[in-house]
Amino acid sequence: MKTLISNATLVDGTGADRRRADVLLDGPVIAAVVDAGTLSGTLSAAETGADRVIDATGLVLSPGFIDMHAHSDLQLLVNRDHYAKLSQGVTTELLGQDGLSYAPVDDATLAGVREKIAGWNDNPADFDWNWRTVGEYLDRLDRVEESNGEEDGGRIATNAAYLVPQGTVRAMVMGFAEGDPTPGQQQQMQDVIRAAMEEGAVGMSSGLTYTPGMYAQTEELAGLCRTVGELGGFYAPHHRSYGKGALAAYAEMIGLSRDTGCALHLSHATMNFAENKGRAGELLDLIDEALDQGVDITLDTYPYLPGATTLSAILPSWASSGGTEATLARLADPETRARIQEAVEVYGSDGCHGVVAEWGTLEISGVQNPALAGHVGKTVRDIAAETKQEPFDVFAQILTEDRLGTGILQHVGHEENVQAIMKHRTHTGGSDGLLVGAKPHPRAWGTFPRYLGHYSRDLGLLSLEETVHHLSGRPAARLKLHKRGLVREGYAADVVLFDPETIRDEATFENPRQAASGIQYVFVNGTAVIDGGNPTGARAGRALRRHRDGLTREGQQ
Repeated sequence: MKTLISNATLVDGTGADRRRADVLLDGPVIAAVVDAGTLSGTLSAAETGADRVIDATGLVLSPGFIDMHAHSDLQLLVNRDHYAKLSQGVTTELLGQDGLSYAPVDDATLAGVREKIAGWNDNPADFDWNWRTVGEYLDRLDRVEESNGEEDGGRIATNAAYLVPQGTVRAMVMGFAEGDPTPGQQQQMQDVIRAAMEEGAVGMSSGLTYTPGMYAQTEELAGLCRTVGELGGFYAPHHRSYGKGALAAYAEMIGLSRDTGCALHLSHATMNFAENKGRAGELLDLIDEALDQGVDITLDTYPYLPGATTLSAILPSWASSGGTEATLARLADPETRARIQEAVEVYGSDGCHGVVAEWGTLEISGVQNPALAGHVGKTVRDIAAETKQEPFDVFAQILTEDRLGTGILQHVGHEENVQAIMKHRTHTGGSDGLLVGAKPHPRAWGTFPRYLGHYSRDLGLLSLEETVHHLSGRPAARLKLHKRGLVREGYAADVVLFDPETIRDEATFENPRQAASGIQYVFVNGTAVIDGGNPTGARAGRALRRHRDGLTREGQQ
């Protein structure tokens, strides 16, 4: 099908000035990008071969947005309309984040990971987990269900690339417990990562405040990064601290990149907690110094103050060693429970970024146990006051009754830090959006329109052209996407049409599952998935794999 988009204000993703243009989509490819009126003014639809003409007067035409930090690994397969992302103009997502995802795995590791990240992705009992390798997972994204008889072949809603998760790899080789790898285990992890990269992963992620990833020392990570770098991938760490010791944690990651030659992409880069108020400039100085020395660094952020994670992440790392059953046993043992309380409330847990837990900042966003549903939307301190318990006892009780599956919002951000970092020359957009839970973070539905509406149009923090570049062309370059991320002839027809005067995020902390305003059309590989502001139900996404030439594109290697 050919679609002619006429009289659009083209913002092409390069950062160049906007211009008026006609754009012709021919199936999955952009066939023509010409001055406005060239096609629409002199040729009829029949003469252009267009099956449809969209008059885009007053609308901006941009590349589809690339979510550089997505947690849609399972939801793309389970809730396949994926309206949260399509409705904000996202056409490509980067999965496998924070060192924990579902491939590569063996049976035991998959069971452990499913429980560990249930608060991120849910844990459906009746789902068919019919993959074990990264290649098989990417195949599943491309086929979803071969037997469903759907005309779209069972495709996913957005395009998706994948990071091999370091914590999952460590669990497969060493289990979920603490300890340093033997030389043989180190080599085995590197071999697993090499195989994952050769099957299509674009890089490696870590979650260094999550178990078991946090047990990896710098030397262990360096070996893994060398393997990733040799294959042209990049390292995307959730580093060891966003609170106390944040700058040292960032410096460790920058040092890894400098020493191993592996490109670095700092995940949800921010400076949180009271210790870091107003200190974003110190982080940016670190990054700029390394960039000037030739270190390859990019970063992503979400345009909100609170973060989102699991309640179990607040635990000290030693208390989470060994997986769910071992952790629950420690919480049940009075002596060990007292040690956990001391770590969390007195010294500051490494799981809580070295900061003493502030119970009034931890808001329950979702639970696995229906009996706990009444806690959603309340902080641990609120629940303690209602039940006349101590906050730590509430914390331990919820973890136990929910088998560590509780999701939380953590209200610890600073606006001046958010704004300073999003203006950086290497910045890209990432939602870090969790799509499950009764009351998820609104960033899952609002990140990209919030950049374009609130921060670009309303505050003037970035120009429209700069903002679109941050959300499309720049992340496409980091991912080495082949002919994606820009509006150019011959590029994939992943495009968005939005009203620059009305685009805005509508999702709120009180009502987070609200589609954005102002986005009129979204095309994924040339198929309209949002049409006139409404979802079409079409699914046209592809698994995007790293190929042997170093580029990331659809299709088998």
